[in-house]
Order: sequence, then C-alpha cells, then structure tokens
Amino acid sequence: MARIVRIHEYGDASVLKLEAVDVPAPAPGEVQIQVKAFGLNRAEVMFRNHAYLQEAEFPSRLGYEAAGVVSAVGDGVSGFDVGDAVSLIPPLDIARWGTYGEVANVPAHLTVKHPANLSFEQAAASWMQYVTAWGALIEQAKLTQGDVVLITAASSSVGLAAFQIARSVGAVPVAITRTQAKRQALLDAGAAHVIVSDEEDIVARVMALTDGRGARVVLDPVGGPAFETLTQSMARGGILLGYGALSPEPTPFPLFTVLGKCLTLKGYLYAEIVANPAALERAKAFILDGLASGALKPVIAKTFALEEIQQAHRFLEANQQIGKIVVTV
Repeated sequence: MARIVRIHEYGDASVLKLEAVDVPAPAPGEVQIQVKAFGLNRAEVMFRNHAYLQEAEFPSRLGYEAAGVVSAVGDGVSGFDVGDAVSLIPPLDIARWGTYGEVANVPAHLTVKHPANLSFEQAAASWMQYVTAWGALIEQAKLTQGDVVLITAASSSVGLAAFQIARSVGAVPVAITRTQAKRQALLDAGAAHVIVSDEEDIVARVMALTDGRGARVVLDPVGGPAFETLTQSMARGGILLGYGALSPEPTPFPLFTVLGKCLTLKGYLYAEIVANPAALERAKAFILDGLASGALKPVIAKTFALEEIQQAHRFLEANQQIGKIVVTV
C-alpha cells in the first residue's frame, strides 16, 4: 500500500484526500517510481474544480510532474534500472499517470535521467515550465538574439522559465505585472525590464524600450481586455502565442491592429511538443543542456509536505507565489 492523493468528487482543495492505495506493477512501456517530489500546476486545480478539458473518473488520481527513483521497470522498457534518479516530462493525461503520492507508474518515453546537479525538488519543478516556454519561444516563435519578448503572468513558473530561455539565446525578456509588489523579484529572476500595468502605459513603455519598433514576440496565458493592448505593443510581423485564458473577461479580436501590423496570433498548447516525437527530442536536448550548465535553474517558491497537499493547492490558488510550488514526499 502507498499513500496516494485522490479525489472522489469535484470541488475546492478539501476534496484532495490522502489515502492508502494498492499501486499495480508498471504496465508495458511504463516505469514505476518512488516519488520524492512533485510540482503543482494550475491545470490540476482546474481538473479538481471540473474546469479542465479532461473529465475525472472517480476516484481519480491527478498530477503531471514528479521526480524520484525507479523501483520497477515494465515490459519492453530499456535504458532504465532500479535505483535510477529520474524525472517526468508531463504526459497528456492528468489522471492515468497521476503523480500525487508516494508511488507512480509513468510512461518510459517521457521519463528522463536528469542532470545530477539537480535536487529532486528542482527536477520535479522543471519539465512542464521549460517544455512549455521552449515550445512557444524557440520552436514556434524562433526567438533569437536581440528579439524583445513580452511575458505576461510573469511570476508564474512558465514566465520565469521564459526569462531564462530568452536570455540563453540573447533575447530581451520584458515582464508585465499588475502591481509593484513583484517588480524587484521579477528583475532578480531575470527580467530585463518590468512594466507595471496598473501604473504604466504598456504600449508607450514598450515603444520606448524598443526605439519605436515594438516587441516581436508576446507570450500570454491571460487573454481578456489586455489582449488588444499587447497587439498594439508588437512589432510589424510579430507573433503572439496565447497559451491560456486566465482572465474571466472576454478577449477582443483586434482586427485592424492585426491587419495593419501583419501579426500572427497563435493558440499554443504544451501538447503540441509532447505529441511530436521530433520536437520533444529537440526540447529535451535544449533543456537538459541548460539544466546541466545552470543556464536554466528552476525557481521554487515554496515547498509543502505530502500531508499538506490541501494547503499547497490553496497557496497556488492565492496567486502570491513567484516560481514553482513543490510537494515533497
């Protein structure tokens, strides 16, 4: 028996239950890991709240990210031995390979022997953020030296990952945040500039920073009314990658700005990278190299014990963190 977090109904953080569960042996193509740490993602809150694109089959596990030690290897799997330290590139099913708990069976092709310089907490905090940011900025936007990239929801783990990836290729990351509260922390985390949207004119500030050209790339998980302002801040021929809808308000379509600047507006999902074997290999190579060199270093906002999973979810929902929330096992 292992302690596993499950939900038996949709609801607030109180529906997360730590239970003793028999975990089966890994299926063909899977490895079983003794989980040492797992990262939290907003998708898991949405899943718990019945606001995600996947339906739960109760009782349901949940969780996308983990790091730990291989304890068993399924049929047909090579390259892993019992005792290997590994971490998980999040698969495309939030429940089937749920990682919240002491033991998890996970797809072998998404399991990685991470660099030895990473702790289990850092390894568990790496893959969702870096694959998401890499796919948008490098694979799709072709970010390169000298490019200016605007990053909204900048204090999120993906936002901080985007700072590091942008800097690693010589681009200029500009964070957009609502208040002054996180300004210095964002600068400390790698933003070249910070725009405080409650106090500054975003368009005017971006144009001042870019000598009137605008930003070539925008990474935005928010949408809502600010979407139009972001397009007005862009350079001719620029690309905006929308990968979320955090704003509860409608998102206008800025037709004349898009036409006048010949902009590309693209919906982007992490799944585009994970479902594409060639792209996934490129992502792994880039990220492993960055993690080993220190160019990419996960920022952990706070850690919780497994017994504190409800508190960890509530902390995530409070939106006060800068970086990743990690649960240790």
